[in-house]
Amino acid sequence: MAGLLSRLGRKKSVHIWSAVVVAAGSARRMEGIDKVLTTLGELPVLVHTLRVFQQCPDIAEIVVVTREDLMVEVGSICQDFALTKVSKVIKGGKERIHSVQAGLSEVREDAELIAIHDGARPLLPPDVLEEVLHRAAQTGAAAPAVPITDTVKRSENGLAVETVDRSTLFAVQTPQVFQADLIRAAVQKALEDGEVLTDDCAAVERLGMKVSLTRGSRENLKLTTPFDLIVGEAILDARERGELG
Repeated sequence: MAGLLSRLGRKKSVHIWSAVVVAAGSARRMEGIDKVLTTLGELPVLVHTLRVFQQCPDIAEIVVVTREDLMVEVGSICQDFALTKVSKVIKGGKERIHSVQAGLSEVREDAELIAIHDGARPLLPPDVLEEVLHRAAQTGAAAPAVPITDTVKRSENGLAVETVDRSTLFAVQTPQVFQADLIRAAVQKALEDGEVLTDDCAAVERLGMKVSLTRGSRENLKLTTPFDLIVGEAILDARERGELG
């Protein structure tokens, strides 16, 4: 492990940058709506998500991880919308970390940098993507984040017992970007240890590596509930009017 960390700490020229887009979640909190296939504006959510990576000159390939019952439809969407950088559409696993591992195993072997992104984050600003990619190329691991603006309480049995200092708290978004050797080793170690993580940075942190935080965006919301779709539509409308981006 020490040898791996030593190699990761050295700068090297990155030639192949890949993306794994995880779109294998259930529709439980979406009241039965398949969030990546539902329409946002005039396009499926997943098309918005993938186009950001398709149009990024630094990204060489995209691997999409989805549910088995959606594989044919997702594959057709990629073809219909000329998402030519999508090299594979594969089946995900029981938990997010299993889907991430599946995606990592299908990324081309010569990839030196891998960006892992939620399929349900369709409004990622291109400049946020560019910044996190280039920071990860320098440091080995990076993720976009936004400061917490609400007051945060810690509770016990439904009672507030502490007000947490929010000045050091950030909400971390995706894409989370890593040197390929690092994230593969980190996810494998987490699975071997029986850890079921919902955040890829956490897997890397378990190895003692630091993750650089870059500028995130409130526009880069994750569509989790029907209300989020309303917010997403409003963001799209504001962009079309030139009020955002």
